[in-house]
Amino acid sequence: MTRMMAIVEREMRKFFRSPTLMMVSMALPLVQLVILGNAMGGKIRGAKVGVVDYDHGSQALKVHEAFNDVAANIRTFTTIEYNDEKKAREDVRTGKLDAAVIIPAQYSRRALAGDSPQIGLVVDNTDQITSSSIESEMQSLVDALNAPVIQPKVVQQIALEIVELYPYVEYMKYLLAGSISLAMYVAVMIGGGILYIDDKARGVHEGYLVTPITKFELVLGLNLAGTVKAVMSGISLTVIGSLLAGLGSIFHPVTDLLLLLLIVSTSIAFNGMMFLMMVRVEDPLVPRAMFGVLNTLLFFPSGAISPVAGFPKWLRAIAVVDPFTYAVHGFKAVLLKDGGFDAIWMDLVFLFGFGIATLLIATPLFKRTL
Repeated sequence: MTRMMAIVEREMRKFFRSPTLMMVSMALPLVQLVILGNAMGGKIRGAKVGVVDYDHGSQALKVHEAFNDVAANIRTFTTIEYNDEKKAREDVRTGKLDAAVIIPAQYSRRALAGDSPQIGLVVDNTDQITSSSIESEMQSLVDALNAPVIQPKVVQQIALEIVELYPYVEYMKYLLAGSISLAMYVAVMIGGGILYIDDKARGVHEGYLVTPITKFELVLGLNLAGTVKAVMSGISLTVIGSLLAGLGSIFHPVTDLLLLLLIVSTSIAFNGMMFLMMVRVEDPLVPRAMFGVLNTLLFFPSGAISPVAGFPKWLRAIAVVDPFTYAVHGFKAVLLKDGGFDAIWMDLVFLFGFGIATLLIATPLFKRTL
C-alpha cells in the first residue's frame, strides 16, 4: 500500500507542478458551458416577420393587434409591413425576413361569415428552430382568434392542461451535466492518457520495475492517481458551473453526497476506459490524435446536448454502452430534478461496474507490455 501511494504521490506532484496543465483540463468544459449555454437552447427573440395585408378590415386589425402583443410581451418576433407578397417572399428567401404572413383579401368578410378564413405563413425552414418557434406562436395566435368571445357553458372541446414539475430550465443548466462529465474526461485524457504514454515512452515505467514496486501496485497506483485528478476536476466544475448556472442545489449536504458518489464513479469509469485504450499504445502522438475522435464519439451521443430519444437506432446503441450517458443522466437527476438516490443508483452501478471491468481487462494487457 505504501509503495502504491508513492506512485500516486509522484503523479500528483507532477500534475501540480504544471498549473497550465490543470487550467487547460478545465478550460474546455468551462468555455463550452458558458458559450454553448448562452448561445443555444434559449427562446427565440426578435425574429423578423413581414406582414402583407390585402384586407385592411376589422378582423385583419385583430391580427395586427395580436402581433403587437407578441412584440411587446414575449418578443418572439417583430413585424414589418409589406405591400407586395412577392417582395416579402423574396426577402424570406434571401434571409432579410425569418417569415412572412399573408392576410388575403376578403379575410374579414369570410371571418365574420364563418367561412373558414385562412392566413398564409411563409417560413424559412432551413432554420428549423426559428421556423418552429414562429409556427408555434402563430398557431397559438390563430387558436386565440378562433376562440369565441362568449365561452359556452357546456364544454364542447377537450382541453389540455400542462403541469410543469420544475421551473423553466435554462440551457446552461441543461448543459451543466455534460460539462462536468467532459471536465473529468479531459482530466483523464490529459492527466492520465497523455502523461501515461509520455512516461512510458521515456522509460519511467521500466524504472519502476527495478524498485520493490510490483506491477500490480504500479497499475493500481497509476489508476488511483488518474481517478484523483478526475475527481478534483469534477468537483471544481460542479461548484463553478453550478454557481455560473444559478443552481443552489449544491448547498444541500445530501445533494453534495450524491454528487460526490457520481463524480467518483464517473472518474473510475473514465479512468478505466482510458487505461484500457492506452495500455498497448507506444507512440505519444496517438492519444493526442485520438482526443477529438473520442470526444465526438463519447460526448455527443450521451444526451448532454440533445435528448437520446431523438437519435437514430445506431446512435442509441452507442449511447447504451457509453459511460458518458450514465454520468450525464445522473448529474441531471441530482442537479436539475433533485431525484435522490433512487434516480441514480442504476447509473452508479453501471459506472462502478464499467470502471472495474475495464481495469480488470487492462491489467493483464499492461503486464505483457513491460
